[in-house]
Amino acid sequence: MIILTKYLNIGGAAGPRLNNNQLYKFSYTTEVLVDKARGSKEGSAGYKISSDVDVNLVWRDPSSKDDQLIQLAVRRSNHSIKYINKKTVRIIHMIYLTTHTFAWIGSKAKAFYSFWAEPATIKNIKRGLASLLQVQLRTGKVVENDVSGRCTVEYKAAQGQVTRTKNLETCKTAESGFTTHSQVLGVSKKSSSVTVFTLEDGFIRSAVAEETHSLAVNARRSAAAKVVSRQTLTLVGTEAGPLEAAGKDVTGVVKSIDAKFAAVGIMAEKVKSQCKGCPSLFEHWQSQQKQLEPASLSKATAPRSFLALIQSIRKASKDEILKVLKSASKTTLPQVVDAVTSSQTEASLDAMLEFLNFTDAKGLVLQERFLYACGFSSHPNERMLQALLDISKGKFGSTDIKESVVIIMGALIHKLCQKGGCDLPAVVQAKKLILAGPDSTEVESEVQMYLLALKNSMLPEAIPIFTKFAESEVGAYNTIALTALQRYNVNLMTNEVKQTVNRVYHQNRRIYEKNVRAAAADVILSSNPSYIEVKNLLLSIGNLPHEMNKYMLSKIQDIVRFQLPASKVIQKAMKDMNSANYNRFSKVGSSSAYSGFMAQSADVTSTYSLDILYSGSGILRRSNMNIYGASKGAMLHGLQVAIEAQGLESLIAATPDEGEEDLESFAGMSALLFDIQLRPVTFFKGYSDLMSKMFSMTGEPMNVVKGLILLTDHSEVITLQSGLKASAEFQGGLAIDISGGMEISLWYRESKTSVNNRYTFVVTGNVTVDMDFMRAGVEVSFETEASLDFITTVQFSEYPFLVCMQMDKATFPFSEHLTKYESLSSGKSIVSRKSKKQLVPGSEFPLHQENSNMCKKVFDSNW
Repeated sequence: MIILTKYLNIGGAAGPRLNNNQLYKFSYTTEVLVDKARGSKEGSAGYKISSDVDVNLVWRDPSSKDDQLIQLAVRRSNHSIKYINKKTVRIIHMIYLTTHTFAWIGSKAKAFYSFWAEPATIKNIKRGLASLLQVQLRTGKVVENDVSGRCTVEYKAAQGQVTRTKNLETCKTAESGFTTHSQVLGVSKKSSSVTVFTLEDGFIRSAVAEETHSLAVNARRSAAAKVVSRQTLTLVGTEAGPLEAAGKDVTGVVKSIDAKFAAVGIMAEKVKSQCKGCPSLFEHWQSQQKQLEPASLSKATAPRSFLALIQSIRKASKDEILKVLKSASKTTLPQVVDAVTSSQTEASLDAMLEFLNFTDAKGLVLQERFLYACGFSSHPNERMLQALLDISKGKFGSTDIKESVVIIMGALIHKLCQKGGCDLPAVVQAKKLILAGPDSTEVESEVQMYLLALKNSMLPEAIPIFTKFAESEVGAYNTIALTALQRYNVNLMTNEVKQTVNRVYHQNRRIYEKNVRAAAADVILSSNPSYIEVKNLLLSIGNLPHEMNKYMLSKIQDIVRFQLPASKVIQKAMKDMNSANYNRFSKVGSSSAYSGFMAQSADVTSTYSLDILYSGSGILRRSNMNIYGASKGAMLHGLQVAIEAQGLESLIAATPDEGEEDLESFAGMSALLFDIQLRPVTFFKGYSDLMSKMFSMTGEPMNVVKGLILLTDHSEVITLQSGLKASAEFQGGLAIDISGGMEISLWYRESKTSVNNRYTFVVTGNVTVDMDFMRAGVEVSFETEASLDFITTVQFSEYPFLVCMQMDKATFPFSEHLTKYESLSSGKSIVSRKSKKQLVPGSEFPLHQENSNMCKKVFDSNW
């Protein structure tokens, strides 16, 4: 190879200069190892390349003696693989590189010449060797181009030695990957690159480089893999070499040596991976389809097959994907739709749009699975949003699907804006649609649809809209607007917003329903409340409807006990006896609010909260369950299931609370999953619908969301300084089934609400280094199967009525796996596997002592 270089000549900062008629003989080795994050060198998988390298000056620029063209001849290259069973290194492949490479180089590479026809992998290895010759003899920071990209590099010069530290986070390359938008569900990466040059008489005697990349799943950092690359270049001697060539310019000199040489650039080029003997997508699907039957979704094999299918789909064409969609059985087709949509390639999106018919009312399940998979997409692009925009302008076989299209558009707007794409044409168009939506119609369901889309979008421009609808005369609008405001950053809660929310809670302008006032209180208490705001909330206790008094009291006590952000200002306000006294803090009732820890570890902390608000007659008004995950300062709203009921007092001849006298009978459930608000589900609406379902209730819960979700999705190609490329793929798949139900028995004067969560979670991480004829890699993974049930039982045969809340987690398995593998093109391979399994005991999550006492009464009364 030939390299063109240029000295900087800044106060002695020039790189080493080669002498004419001199041949420099080097020995060169590069080694790459992959392993788990804390693995030892002895147990790693990988291989080593050893070469003899001759370097000589070809030509020096007459107008600038600091610009020199040098030739690097790799005379012999031995490729060896070190088995992971710790046996002696064994040579398994040997090639002779008879071609030369030329570089226009000095302290900085200016050009790199090689043959176009050479395999990309070989050219990249040569680029890695050429990059190792870049050195600056003076301390300072510079921006350099080398095989791994355009990077910021810091040099530290000492007597006879120079240390080069490359800031790998600054490197800009042509190959871009993607990662999950959520930090809690994402992958963290730590990288370092240090090269130490030993100099003698201003020339390189040796260069030793070590580069490390570690990738870890944020939710469980023990699921981590690393790749280590080492290079060693050592001068072994010099001898008489060829004379300097004559010529006026570098291009002419290179062409005079060999006309087939071309300038190919110092940065690594893409390497097309070839999978010999790999099954086609259809063959892969045939081998995996049994694992994606509904009966298998509760097992860890389902998410594993889901993740493997996604990888296969990402390499497939539209026609191949359509073939699988059309061949899938009725029972497996929803899972295939999840996988195809989650793949997020152009071919997969085209296939889905051709396969689905949104005018067909019978296709509701598949259409909704497609839309939800779009909402949960890890790295959506503008084209996906544009597709939903186009769908929204067409005809629908179901109004439910129309609502889901618009609601999910809001989620895509948020994710694209997070990536800096708020000004993309499709995003601008979609923003315009949903921002104008609430005022463009008087149909209640459509207004709710647009408000829910805005809730998902998290657009700052939507805050004035939510502020306006928070004071609406329609209770559903109030609740959506207030719960949406609670999701925004506290810094966006202006005085105008706070004044509006306080007016709603204190009913300064009109009477509101209890659940609306409770939602307003949640916004106030979570938005950095002032002393006066908290004091006024405390003063209101005692003057509220009976059950709301108890709810607010429980809410205040929970914030103080669990040390939530508002706890300090609440404690300060409670020192005032007018605000906090026995008369206020002795209110009785069944409503409650409680928060607790689900899990605590160094990686992630998971918390839950349960808020229950009853009507004065003892019937459930609102039940709200939340689960949050926090990691390294980032927060994820993992789950929210809210059940609301109203207008049921006539069933037990009770008197409705103030402001709720004319409410229509209604019960429904709304779910928010991984920060995405889903379309609400209605149990019944209207008295006639209520009575028909009262007599047909089977006790079976209604499904809210069911399917396979791609939660963690990280993909990147790491170009090592040696020129080799490491491929890193981390994916996390979740099989989930959330259902909920509500039963009312007039005969036994009892009611029961239930929220059932079933999920199976699998995360796999692969780091692979592939050289066509040699391949080494490591896979780290973990998996779990779990369930969480929340049941509220109410007995209202006497007053005060009995309420028992239960939140149960069943015993579940958890396992971790480590696989290291090495293989040759000949078919020979070595695999090492290790696993660790455990059973995590189940438990009933603690709630307040009052609830425990009530549960004893409920179950001791032979209810």
